[in-house]
Amino acid sequence: MVHAHLKWTDGMQFIARAEDGPAVVIDSRDGGSGPSPMQMVLMGIAGCTAVDVVLIMGKKRAKMTGFEIHITGQRAETPPRRYTDVHVEYILRGTGIKPKAVEQAIQLSEEKYCSAMASINANVTHSYRIIDDSEP
Repeated sequence: MVHAHLKWTDGMQFIARAEDGPAVVIDSRDGGSGPSPMQMVLMGIAGCTAVDVVLIMGKKRAKMTGFEIHITGQRAETPPRRYTDVHVEYILRGTGIKPKAVEQAIQLSEEKYCSAMASINANVTHSYRIIDDSEP
């Protein structure tokens, strides 16, 4: 079981902490002192799948020198305005990274390991780019 605590500070700003981890400021878009709750959902998905892909690529002995995720979410027009579509772009940098290995890592994350992704009710798509450090 995971435990988190959230405390209202002012306006629409809250301080959240999961277990004994660091505090995170959550705010409305207008307040701007931290990400909104729905932005946190996207960041959680990105972080969850990133950990999976980096671990899997490490086990495949991929020579990665960098890794990024760009994630976008389309929300429903009417309340509860959930994410209906999410697109994850994985960007891997290194030498000799094999596309097949990347595809397998992403598939394992999205279909088996990423609990954050499995927790949302949205259509999830992905793409990836490999940036080869050995190319001029």
